[in-house]
Formats: sequence, C-alpha cells, structure tokens
Amino acid sequence: MLCLGISGGLDQVHENRFEGSNAFMHDGAAVLVRDGKVIAAVEEERLNRIKHSNKLPSGSIQYCLSTAGVQLSDIDRVAVYASEPYANAMLEGMSASQPEILSTPLDAKMLVQNLLAREFGTKLDSSRISFVGHHQAHAVSAFAMSGFEQSLILAIDGCGDFLSGLVAVGSGTEITQIEAFPEDNSLGLFYLETIRCLGYGMFDEYKVMGLAPYGDPAPYRELFEQFYELSANGGYRVHLDRIGPALLRNIEIRRKGMPFTQQHRDVSASLQEALERIVFHILRHHREATGMKRLCLAGGVAHNCTMNGKLLYSGLFEDIFVQPASHDAGCALGAALIVSNEMGRPAPRERLQEVYWGPDLGSDRAVEQELNAWSGHLEVERSYDVASSAAHWITNGAVIGWVQGRSEFGPRALGNRSILADPRPAANKDRINAMVKKREGYRPFAPSVLEEDASEFFDLPDGKHEFPFMNFVVRVRDSKRALLGAITHVDGTARLQTVSRDANPAYWEVINAFKKRTGTPILLNTSFNNNAEPIVDTVADAIATFLTTELDGLVVGPFLVKKRAATLQDWTALSISLPPSVSLHQTRAYTARDHQETVCEIIPNHSSIDSVRISNDLFNLLMRIEGEAVLSDHLNIIAPDQAEHEALMEDLRRLWEQRLVRLHPSQAARMDHGSDQTPDQPNRLSM
Repeated sequence: MLCLGISGGLDQVHENRFEGSNAFMHDGAAVLVRDGKVIAAVEEERLNRIKHSNKLPSGSIQYCLSTAGVQLSDIDRVAVYASEPYANAMLEGMSASQPEILSTPLDAKMLVQNLLAREFGTKLDSSRISFVGHHQAHAVSAFAMSGFEQSLILAIDGCGDFLSGLVAVGSGTEITQIEAFPEDNSLGLFYLETIRCLGYGMFDEYKVMGLAPYGDPAPYRELFEQFYELSANGGYRVHLDRIGPALLRNIEIRRKGMPFTQQHRDVSASLQEALERIVFHILRHHREATGMKRLCLAGGVAHNCTMNGKLLYSGLFEDIFVQPASHDAGCALGAALIVSNEMGRPAPRERLQEVYWGPDLGSDRAVEQELNAWSGHLEVERSYDVASSAAHWITNGAVIGWVQGRSEFGPRALGNRSILADPRPAANKDRINAMVKKREGYRPFAPSVLEEDASEFFDLPDGKHEFPFMNFVVRVRDSKRALLGAITHVDGTARLQTVSRDANPAYWEVINAFKKRTGTPILLNTSFNNNAEPIVDTVADAIATFLTTELDGLVVGPFLVKKRAATLQDWTALSISLPPSVSLHQTRAYTARDHQETVCEIIPNHSSIDSVRISNDLFNLLMRIEGEAVLSDHLNIIAPDQAEHEALMEDLRRLWEQRLVRLHPSQAARMDHGSDQTPDQPNRLSM
C-alpha cells in the first residue's frame, strides 16, 4: 500500500500565479510511505533551491516515485496537508484579489488533480486524492513516529485550516482532539508580530530564539504581560493587535541591517519567556487532566529548541518526542500516515531513529565525474580512510563541507549535508558566521557528540541520552564550557545532536577519529549552505557552495577536495544558465530626483530574496542565454576587452553567490572527464 503526502504550493517553479500566497503555502515536500513505513521524503527547497519553497513539490514527488520504482498511477492515495474547505476558501480569496487566476479551477481537489496530470501524465481518480486537517497532520507526524502507545500531543504553529494548533491524546493508532486554538490566538503569530519590530520576518523566528539569551526579560516583562492572558483549564488569549503599537512606543524599532541594541536583546528575552510561560500553562493543565506522562510536539513553534529544553528539564513529562520536521514540510509526512492508517496500514509503533530519507549522492563513479568536471577549480583526491582524513583537516583548523549518503528530511543538517569544524576554539563561531554562513555574529552553532560520550560533556536529565535531531537545547557541563568555546552559547547551553554508530556510521566514524586525535568526541555541526540558499542536496550543490564561501575543504563520499587558484580562462570556460525561478527586467526609473535611466534587474519569482540591479552589459549578456551557454562564447561579443571580461566575471560570481545565476561545467567538460579515474595513491591534500 503506497501513500504519498504532499505539502507546499500550486505554482510550477517558473510560475508566480499565486503571488502572496506564501503565508499558507510554503515548505513544500513529498513523503512516500509503504504500509506505514517511510521509504522516501524530501523538501522541495532542496531540489528547486528556493528557501521555504511555495511551489508545487513536483521534484519531490518525482524523487519519491523514482526511489520506489513506481509511477504516479501506482500510488493508492495522495494526501494534501490541508482540509478541503480551507483549501477552497484560500483559492477563492486569492482569486478575488488576483482576477487573472480566475481561469484556474476553484475546486481544490480538481486543481490538484489537474496539476498532477500536467506534471506526471496521469489523471488520478478524485477518490484517490484526500485532504487532511493541517494540525491533525502535524499531530500524527509526531505521535506516529514517537514509539509511544499513549501520549499528550501539542501541535502549535502560525496558522492552517483557520486554526493555530490543537491539543490531543494519542492512543494506539488513534488520536482524539481535546482542544483547538483559533487563528487569532496563534502563538506562531504572537512570535512573528514581535520579531517584526526587531527587523525580522516570517521564517526568522529561530534567529530571535538565538538572540534571546543575550537579553534580560525583566525590563519588558510587564509590557509583554499586556499581550497575553492566562485563564483556567489551560486557557490563554493573545492580543496580537497590541504588540506593534506598544513596542513602537517603548523601543527603537530595528530595521533590517541595523545593529542590535540591548533593547532588542531584552525584547527577544521577554518574547521567549512569554512563549514558554503560555506553553507551560497549557501543558500543565492537560498533563494533569489527562494523566498522560509522555508528550509529542509538532508545528512550527515546536522548532523552538530552547522551549523544548526547558520542558525536558522541568520533569513535567517522563519523555518528550519532537517531530524533527515540525514545520509544514512535516505535514506531508503526517498526511501520508493518516491515509495509510485509514487504509489499514498504520505506522509501526517504533521510535524514530533517523531521517536520512532524501536523495543519495550516487555511486563513487558518478561523484568522481562531477568533481573532475571542475578540474580548473578543484583538486580532488580519493581517500581510503575518509573519516581519518577529514578529522586530520579539522584538527589542523580547517572548516569543511561534509557530504555523505542520503540527505536529511527536515531543517537540520544531521551529519550528511553538514559543515564541520573544531568545537573548541571560540573564534570558530565568529569565523564561520562571517566567512561561511554570512550571517549575524551572535548566532550559535550545534555540537554533534558520540552518543556514548554525551553525558560527560552535557548535563542531561536522568535516563536521557538520545538526542538525534537537534530538537533540544541542553546545558553544557560547567567544567566543559571553556573547552567547548565554539558551540557553547552565551547562557552555557547548546542545541545538541547525539550520534549513534548504528544510525549513521560514517558520521560516527569522523567524530570518533577527531576524538582519537584530541580527546574530544564532538564536532561543531551546522547546515551546509550559505545565507542565500537551502541546505545542499547534490554534489553539484556542494561544489557551488564550496566555491562561493571560504570553506577550507570539502569531503564528498570518499573524495577530498580543495580549491585551485582558477584563472579567468577557467571561469569563462564554464556554462551559465538562469534558474527557472528568476527573470530579467529592464525599465525606465528615476535614479535621482530629476534624472531617469534605464534600469536592469534580475528578479526572483519567489519571496526568498529581493531583486538585484545589474549593469547593462551584464543584462545584455544574460539576455543572450537560451537554456545554457558557455560564457566565453558570449563574453567576447558583449565585452571584447579583457579588463571588461574580468569585471563581468566578478559580477557574475556575485550573482552566483546569491544563486541568481547558475555556473557549471560545460557539457564538453563533462564529456572530457567522463572516463577519468583517480589513481590509487596516498592522500596528499594536506591541510
């Protein structure tokens, strides 16, 4: 029995028909389960390279089908992550505000049916397409993966199905809802409305969670108490309309790019404290009312690892399971499991151990060919003990990309698509934030520790030693904080991942190799991406990020990779193409009060990044590209002078860094290196 769950939007990657719909259609994903067991899952952003993709997850669906070796016609049920009335209401609302999409069917089931038929050539009978409750999908995605026979379930996020969350009890294969929270009582929106005053927006909530420990909640505690009320029986009320005006009167509103003041840090701390107070209030009541000793958490708010850690230490529950893909991509998992259960194939009652459900790197041969195609830019060496080689690099101060096996499902890099570094020097935190991740300097990094050594370095609650998904912030032992300077946050905590040899032997081996050299069984682990892109998925993604950051080395499968000093000729030998999600525009605009010019821009048709102004020469070059083309074939026409070549190449590299253009080896280069093989020889890429 095959059931496919999907989340995300309704546009193809090159379309933007449903502009502004990101508020309820985002985090596209597909998850395929066979008889209740996950066999494939991936977020669309990993494939189309659009953060929090609000596009139709067509690539994700195709990946799931290919992994199972089936066609769409073989799927018994397709499940969508929202109720049908809600989906129809959203379509009607968008049609009213955007008359140009009136030709689109306003019946959600028919629309999904038609979209799938257009993408995959198969028109499924409408009886094989199901819509499931958004928060029910969240709840099932957690409970069904927890291994618990019974538990309390709390699903909380911004909004979905006109609600913002629910409380339920899970027992066996059934979930019974106790309470639902209306959309205007949303804890997700409570957090979002506040962080808007801190220069942040949707999808930035985790950044403020990291800022909060730098602040003191006391100065704004009374102010925040005006934004919510706690009532009997675990009830609460948030006043979203009060937040903006009150903060405007009491703090200096931060704009994007401005420095943080102590006010901003204190507001972050007050916000975090308020969220925790409300959630604890809800859970204390329902823990007592239901007698449930275990808890499952899901929904976007469940990614608040600081809150999860405090719940863990509180002892309120004997055990807590947090869905590792708690955001809306996880609803694809819940949707698939709901319909699988309806068809008599429930998920087995087993605790989730790993989420390496995404695309595999491919064979060593395929990896080698991809790397060798970049011969002007990369030095490549095969290692016959890649864990030892990588640990040697890290011990000597290198910050490396580490890419192995199948990619992780969810927002965390869990050792297969990671940036790794020595967790000890505090300077590594600033270095990686500035030179690799290109983000705010206060942002913390997570430690990955061998599961068997975790309690020596981290103060864990009694009986707890498995934290495989980075879902909990825990306390670093006082005696180890000075040692672990790069991963210990300002409040003495860390977002922990424990690594099991059974779940991920390759990652366990590299940490163990580092332990043998240093006595420290821990590595700094952060997601392998820069600030403009999702986590890498393919070898090509890894190379692009490696070459557009200041990473020292790259390990892909058994291959060690370093950068060459590429010449201008090496760069212009590359092919260039435009991602399908961007377009070129040329308009007349005022560039001064009384002066107009022709302005050229490259504009993404999604909301991840803003438009970027480009020169006329670069615009003309990009307009010449149909599909893809070798750069040197067009540079001589646009700019015959070498100095102009260099200037244009520098501009193109900046656009590449922002993922607004694609640079990649030409087909000829791939053919040239298709039969190359790395000779048997010892490692010589020293560092």
